[in-house]
Amino acid sequence: MIYLLGDVHGHFRHILPVINAEPAGPKTVIFLGDIEAQQPFEDEIAPLLEAGVAVWFIHGNHDTDSPKNWKNLQGSWHRNLHGRVVEIEGVRVAGLGGVFRGDIWYPDNPTMTSGKAITRNYAEYERELRTNASVKKRLSKMDGIRMADNSVSAVGLLDQSKIGRLQKHLSTIFPDTYDALADLRADILVTHEAPSCHRYGFQTIDALANAMGVHTTFHGHHHDSLDYSMFTDALGFKAFGVGLREILNLNGEANNDNAR
Repeated sequence: MIYLLGDVHGHFRHILPVINAEPAGPKTVIFLGDIEAQQPFEDEIAPLLEAGVAVWFIHGNHDTDSPKNWKNLQGSWHRNLHGRVVEIEGVRVAGLGGVFRGDIWYPDNPTMTSGKAITRNYAEYERELRTNASVKKRLSKMDGIRMADNSVSAVGLLDQSKIGRLQKHLSTIFPDTYDALADLRADILVTHEAPSCHRYGFQTIDALANAMGVHTTFHGHHHDSLDYSMFTDALGFKAFGVGLREILNLNGEANNDNAR
């Protein structure tokens, strides 16, 4: 059984009781972003791992609210689905973490991209920022930081007041990641952003799901648990929004009596 977990925002205690209430057998939990781990993620999920539950995740926008949030995920990067397709319990699952932001790429409304050419990836954004003499000195003593695509940037996370843009955009969706996923095939797509059936969703997520040939998508971010069944024919896939700390199975069914 594969379970999709809505934004936990630092709360983990409800997960195992919900999972334990389900039938016996192999179990996997996929976090849909905004984890906000307050200690290394491996420590946060230790009770799940000890119970034999496999864990995967994508990141959300709040996972770069502080250097600590992002750093706590890095030791678990092997569990990160962002920009990948992984076979989980015989199901091909693709992940797209993060959000669209207007100063990088806001695909359904190009006018929000500050009138500039779209920056293709984080490394390009970093290079552009380094060319600005006013920030060069601030970046000169920064340590390496692991990126969402598992590469290592020369830019670390220090004083957010000085390098807030660099930190924030660690959780921004860049076109190169999106395009690479669109060339792959999967059964399920998990995202932080919503498809267009949500009032704040994106047709660009619809297009990705269809390009990959997925039959079902799950998203977090908005804390909404909504019935999207009326949109299935128009979308070309089933879609589920997973609410705040909510846990759904692959059929979109919830058992959250123990959720807090």
